[in-house]
Amino acid sequence: MTSLPFQTPPTGTATIAEHEAQQVERANATKKQPIVFVHGLWLLPSSWDRWAVVFEEAGYTVLTPGWPDDPETVAEANANPEIFAHKTVGQVADHFDEIIRGLNKKPAIIGHSFGGLLVQILAGRGLSSATVAIDPAPFRGVLPLPFSALKSAWPVPI
Repeated sequence: MTSLPFQTPPTGTATIAEHEAQQVERANATKKQPIVFVHGLWLLPSSWDRWAVVFEEAGYTVLTPGWPDDPETVAEANANPEIFAHKTVGQVADHFDEIIRGLNKKPAIIGHSFGGLLVQILAGRGLSSATVAIDPAPFRGVLPLPFSALKSAWPVPI
């Protein structure tokens, strides 16, 4: 996969793939509101393909960037699963940061699961016009609820 240098992210180490740079250029060439979809662990950008069509038909311009070094196809991912290893949350967030900063307009960002956690991080950096975190992964320090808390919130039978 070819990568192009783009805008320096906070850590200065990320690069974006050629197809990601093309998505940024396409978004900047339109007057439409950009939407950036962020996938979760063990998925690829193609997991958002059907949603991308829905949003494009609704008048938005959609970007579906991958994580750093994401393979382009499921077959490539299956052949080289080790490519998903050894990435930190910060590195992945910086990668999306770099892509988003290349846009002329602040995008709405949507993420699911681990992607939901990432969009919260990006929103905290002031990079979004709107943020949707669908069933986000918990961040460090968030403990699961004890059973007693769940039990006290359970509906009372009448």
